[in-house]
Amino acid sequence: MDLRIFTEPQQGATYDTLLTVAKATEDLGFDAFFRSDHYLRMGTVDGLPGPTDAWITLAGLARETKRIRLGTLMTAGTFRLPGVLAIQVAQVDQMSGGRVELGLGAGWFEEEHKAYGIPFPKAKFARLEEQLEIVTGLWATAPGKTFDFHGAYYDLTDSPALPKPAQQKIPVLVGGHGPTRTPRLAAKYADEFNMPFASVEDSERQFGRVRAAAEEAGRKGDDLTYSNALVVCVGRDDQEVARRAAAIGREVDELKLNGLAGSPAEVVDKIGRYAEVGASRVYLQVLDLDDLDHLELISSQVQSQLP
Repeated sequence: MDLRIFTEPQQGATYDTLLTVAKATEDLGFDAFFRSDHYLRMGTVDGLPGPTDAWITLAGLARETKRIRLGTLMTAGTFRLPGVLAIQVAQVDQMSGGRVELGLGAGWFEEEHKAYGIPFPKAKFARLEEQLEIVTGLWATAPGKTFDFHGAYYDLTDSPALPKPAQQKIPVLVGGHGPTRTPRLAAKYADEFNMPFASVEDSERQFGRVRAAAEEAGRKGDDLTYSNALVVCVGRDDQEVARRAAAIGREVDELKLNGLAGSPAEVVDKIGRYAEVGASRVYLQVLDLDDLDHLELISSQVQSQLP
């Protein structure tokens, strides 16, 4: 079971804070550092000092880390043209020595688009499908060849399809709860399917849909990695759990129901339940980025207990 640290910087974090967390992620033996891709805070937090850009952040971290994987859950398809995104991600992959992964989603948070003048199209899912085909197609085009694409939303002619990533193939993540279109899209383009903030039972159903879609598309169900993203709140005792829950504005009982919360033993047990239904990777949504002791506890008493 891989444990990855997943951050939400739009809630309030500087690049320096993210760098500190990424270095702790590496030093404590976690598999990867991922971040969201949002430009506006959510809920009642002030979000100060303001948003940081996902791929600019990852470019910086690519030069400041050595081992951990780096990526997004999920890059918003509404924020970037697919050709530009392919260039950005390939460059960051080069800068990291081949440690980048791309989670790509349709985009959903209309308020942040209004706040920063970003178009919010109605046909987001259909655009996402074209974006996935373009980004993966550009990377897969042989050196010296050109790439063409003529779709309903994007048109590329005689693209040199450069630069190339350092990796032979950058892993692509697709995720979501949709019962039909999402599994089909994952089956066609993804190396990993991520189920965000879902119960064990809902994850099992969705993983099954993705496996079936993969087999219908001519792939094996096990060709994909299956993962979950879940909020994490671990404490050595009840008081520490309660303190950490209060720090992120959540209730302990709700966190235990909807995330990974409680003692290390409780969290290890619940991760095991997700593993039983097919997950081999968990993205731990860490909401208090100043609490590095939390990461150390998870590393020493949760991660160390997992197979």
